[in-house]
Amino acid sequence: MATQVEPPNGIRSPGKHYYSMWQTLFEIDTKYVPIKPIGRGAYGIVCSSVNRETNEKVAIKKINNAFENRIDALRTLRELKLLQHLRHENVIALKDVMVPVQRKSFKDVYLVYELMDTDLHQIIKSSQPLSNDHCQYFLFQLLRGLKYLHSANILHRDLKPGNLLINANCDLKICDFGLARTSTGKGQFMTEYVVTRWYRAPELLLCCDNYGTSIDVWSVGCIFAELLGRKPIFPGTECLNQLKLIINILGSQREEDLQFIDNHKAKKYIRSLPYSLGTPFSHLYPDAHPLAIDLLQKMLIFDPSKRISVLEALQHPYMSALYDTSNNPPAEVPIDLDIDEDLGEETIREMMWKEMLHYHPEAAAGNAELFS
Repeated sequence: MATQVEPPNGIRSPGKHYYSMWQTLFEIDTKYVPIKPIGRGAYGIVCSSVNRETNEKVAIKKINNAFENRIDALRTLRELKLLQHLRHENVIALKDVMVPVQRKSFKDVYLVYELMDTDLHQIIKSSQPLSNDHCQYFLFQLLRGLKYLHSANILHRDLKPGNLLINANCDLKICDFGLARTSTGKGQFMTEYVVTRWYRAPELLLCCDNYGTSIDVWSVGCIFAELLGRKPIFPGTECLNQLKLIINILGSQREEDLQFIDNHKAKKYIRSLPYSLGTPFSHLYPDAHPLAIDLLQKMLIFDPSKRISVLEALQHPYMSALYDTSNNPPAEVPIDLDIDEDLGEETIREMMWKEMLHYHPEAAAGNAELFS
């Protein structure tokens, strides 16, 4: 549970109060009452809370020493810039970003999200039975949220069960946009690390220079398979092993299906793998609905140019009971997420400050000097 404590050095900042959770100090706005810590990761700690002004339950994520690692600081900035624009019921909502007391020297960042009960990873590894209706509804919502992101020109690039938040009524919301990029982005980012390995598309494993929305579709296919089988379909120990597992199940690829590989060594490696007939998905998932198997096959295609698109997946017969073309509006405008990867700490901090002001117009409209 959260324990209220005295401020460090006995100096209380205006509008803030102090709590200790998992031996971590939270300096948060007084309108938020923390309840308990609910998650811990490389980024910091998340706690559940209540907004006293609205009685709304929220999740507060504290990013500790946000500028200690420049790459992580850029991830946080990217998430702030992106979530300010996204409005969709299958994408997590960022409700608030707390304004720190010191504009020029703040170290910690506090993000306030809508509160969800759990994530898909926890559900998959639990003993709770998952019916075809469950799998269908989770997949539908994931595809629906992804269609919206792609319409905004955004590749998520890190879809996995742990980044899909779930409520008790089975509502699903996509979260964690720290690796997201615009699909027409410029510069070197197209070749940098993306996607947790088990959910990484072949074109990323093979270091292809150009990729598109189909990388997210591959990740969705891996998640769908995990829903059907209650375990990861390609749990590779490292990159080359990951490719072997994929070929073992999909079968050896024809030469025409390797043309997208622009790296000579990578193409040579794929050709060198032992011949495999592959394993039919219907054998891996004998209890799955035949239409579910058909859709899974169309998502997990080695050649990205032949992989089904998100819209085509939503229009697949397996989704017909749920998909309504009139209830899936695209994003209002494409979003530009191009951020200079070489920005220094002071610039990133100032850009974060400006993002925070979107949630605090009172600070932006004349009171900013109180926080400087």
